[in-house]
Amino acid sequence: MKAKKNLGIWMDHSTANLIDLDAKKNKQSITSNFTFETKKEALSRSENLMHNKRQQLHEAYYKEIADEILKYDNVLLFGPTNANIELYNYLTTDLHFKDITIAIESADKMTDNQKVAFVKKHFESA
Repeated sequence: MKAKKNLGIWMDHSTANLIDLDAKKNKQSITSNFTFETKKEALSRSENLMHNKRQQLHEAYYKEIADEILKYDNVLLFGPTNANIELYNYLTTDLHFKDITIAIESADKMTDNQKVAFVKKHFESA
């Protein structure tokens, strides 16, 4: 039987830290292009434009994370904001993810070591 591939993702709306305990380099980051500067620049033109821009860039951010998730069997989404819930909702509308077990937990800001320990603990108890 093939070993299950597990991935932990600590995320908020600006950064996702992907934590694969079995990889040689177990951490990788994905950053959203919706920065404070982007928001300010779009908002200076119109609030509607800013909301559209945010929606567009969050969609691209979630897609980039989703492409990584496809390589795994079990995924833990955790972090201090509701970004993990938004990503979960984004994934559940796509049949590519139907065979991947996705768990969501809320967590505060953490150091890198705390994130790794959190992921280890989750998959050891699963």
